[in-house]
Amino acid sequence: MSNPKGLAELMRQAQIMQKKIQRVQEEMSERTAEGEAGGGMVKATANGKNQLVALKIEKEAVDIEDLSMLEDLVVAAANVALKKAQEMLNEEMSKVTGGMQIPGLF
Repeated sequence: MSNPKGLAELMRQAQIMQKKIQRVQEEMSERTAEGEAGGGMVKATANGKNQLVALKIEKEAVDIEDLSMLEDLVVAAANVALKKAQEMLNEEMSKVTGGMQIPGLF
């Protein structure tokens, strides 16, 4: 037979964790990570919700005769920023969950 008090405590702890997770997710929308490519000629900024929020391109990176190079730099910088943002989110969520991996959480 199950212990009703134990189940109630487990549910209470789950609710507390859920509130902490929601708070972290809200905070992550304010925190950013930056990635760059081409020696800093292209910089991308992503927030903790894995959204690209800014892109800076130095005029020296723009060569109308070689747009594919600029496109590659933009993609590279964006990917670095997004990877850093995901790592930042994972680190913060790990603090809340005690390192426990919860599928579909983040």
